[in-house]
Parts: sequence; structure tokens; C-alpha cells
Amino acid sequence: MIGYKTGASVARLAPLWLTERVAELAGPALARLMPAKAAMVRRHQERAQRWAAKRAGSPGTALADAPAPATGSDDDLGRATAAAFSSYARYWLESFRLPALSESTLDRGIDVPAYHHVEEALERGNGVILALPHLGGWEWAGFWMATVNRLPITVVVEPLDPPELFQWFADFRERLGMRVVPLGPDAGREVLGALRRNEIVCLLCDRDLTSDGIDVTFGDERTTLPAGPAMLALRSGAALLPTAVYFRPRGRHLGTVRPPIDITRHGRLREDVTAVTQRLADELAALIAAEPHQWHLFGPNWPSDR
Repeated sequence: MIGYKTGASVARLAPLWLTERVAELAGPALARLMPAKAAMVRRHQERAQRWAAKRAGSPGTALADAPAPATGSDDDLGRATAAAFSSYARYWLESFRLPALSESTLDRGIDVPAYHHVEEALERGNGVILALPHLGGWEWAGFWMATVNRLPITVVVEPLDPPELFQWFADFRERLGMRVVPLGPDAGREVLGALRRNEIVCLLCDRDLTSDGIDVTFGDERTTLPAGPAMLALRSGAALLPTAVYFRPRGRHLGTVRPPIDITRHGRLREDVTAVTQRLADELAALIAAEPHQWHLFGPNWPSDR
């Protein structure tokens, strides 16, 4: 916990360009220092690079300034793994700096071409669910919406041990203008309340933390993903928007907001939840494939990982 507080204090003193450079240099070192996590990240990078290679042959699917996917060789996967650690280091260094940034700096630092999907959903009055993978710099976008756009944001987060560390993170995010709801029995009620107030809810949903999720094909393998986003959207009528926030050079970010997922009821609730979760899984895989090395997934996510 002392390390996080120290890191936060130091990061706030550094200019954005230096933050990027430090993160870039830290990635390979972190991968060597954490070989078990690096091995898992490598597995996920191999998957994501495979998805990216499939998308590369589809016209109109790649981001304009996205790097070419790795070829799958040992050297390429090693570089992709180190780049994922660098991306995660940049995420933390930038996040620690956010409370010290001005509104103008926040606004200049992000471009969200399809933000109209959020605005149109809020006009309908049923709230918005931003469904994100662990990718890029999502904290910047959340702070931007809360601070610059003056929108109430609720985020559901995994509890941490010790509890003091979780509380420090919760207080940190609340200073960024976000309301923090710990994942648990009361999370659904809290989130439904936010949606009924026509607020924005952010859910990181590319990993099933409870192991009782919905069976889907994620990428090209079967696994489970959380039922929460689909269940909440079906119960509330909230727009379910697949979203990602990609790092760009010189402290900039690109927010990608996809059109709302179809949540039309067709059958029993369980069947509809499964159908909506599968649509979301397809969208998440496409968002990850656009920038595989920015995917910060460090734990097992498919049965073969365990």
C-alpha cells in the first residue's frame, strides 16, 4: 500500500511525456520480474494476436494508426508481452496523475468520435452501461466524463485485500468523480439504482471473476463471461455500449464507443441473457484485436489457462 501511495505522489510530479517513456522502459523489466504473470499474459497475447490477424484481412475493421499484428513467433510474442506490461505501467502512472490535471488538459488528451452513442442513450432516459475490456486508459475517459462533461459515473470494482488497500483505491476513484461499488451481493441493486437515475455505469467485463457466468465463445474459445451487463441492460432498458479507450502517443487517448447491443427480448430471460452476452463477447474480442498489446489481462480467463 505504501508503494502505491509513493508511486501516486511521484507520478504527479512527472510530465506526461516522461510518464510514457518510463512505462515503455518498465515493461520488459516487469515481465522478467514476474515470470508467472508474464506467461499468462503471453497466452492472452497469442490469442489476441490471432484475432487481430483474422481481422487484418477484413476491410474497414482496423484502426487507422494501429500497429500490425505480431506474426506469432517467439520473439514477436515476447515483444507483445513486454508491450502489454508497458501499457499497464502507463495505465497506473497516468491514473495517479489524473487528480492533478486541469480540465483543459483532460479534454485535449482524448478524442471520442462516436460519443454521440452515449448522448443519444442518455436522452432516452434509461441510463448507459459502458462495457469495457481491461484495455488501454479507461480511467482517463471516466475522469473526463465526470469532470469535463459533469456526468455521474458509477464503477463496479473487485474487492482487494487488505481492505485498507481497497478503500484507498475507492477513495482515489471517488476523487476522480466516480462512485465506487464493490463487486458483491449488493452491487446489482446499487447499479440498477444508478441506471434508473439515468446515470452512466462502467463495467469491466472481459473476465468472469465469480466463475458462474454465461458460457460463450470469446475470441475463438469457449469460456464464461459475467452475466451482469446483459442482465442489467435487459432489466433496466439501459443502452449497452461496448467501449474501449486506447493509448495514443504524447499523452493522448482514443475512445471507441460502439453502437448499442441489441437487447430485444425474444424468449426466456436466461436465453436472452446468453444471447446478449455472446454479442458482447464478439464486440469485446474485436475491441481487443484492434490493439492487442494494450490488453491488461493478467489472470486465467479460459479453461485451458487453469
